[in-house]
Amino acid sequence: MGGNMSIIAWVLFGLVAGVITNLIDPAPSRGGLLGAIVLGIVGALVGGFLASLVFRVGIAGFDTSSLIVAVLGSLLVLWVSRSLRRV
Repeated sequence: MGGNMSIIAWVLFGLVAGVITNLIDPAPSRGGLLGAIVLGIVGALVGGFLASLVFRVGIAGFDTSSLIVAVLGSLLVLWVSRSLRRV
């Protein structure tokens, strides 16, 4: 899939990253399948942006390193959203 991922590839990538994030995160998820997809896509965007700033790498396609970046970004998104809800 290379550097230019199609919309369908982003949805599948988001689904995989979101499901992995929900498996890692101990709190129950109420978003279902759509929530996992959105979480994974947003996590990929956040993780890719931060990784490109810090490590000069980002989301380069559907590969292991991009998946790790997306899952870490998704965990960060969950942490920030839960922190904001407590305030």
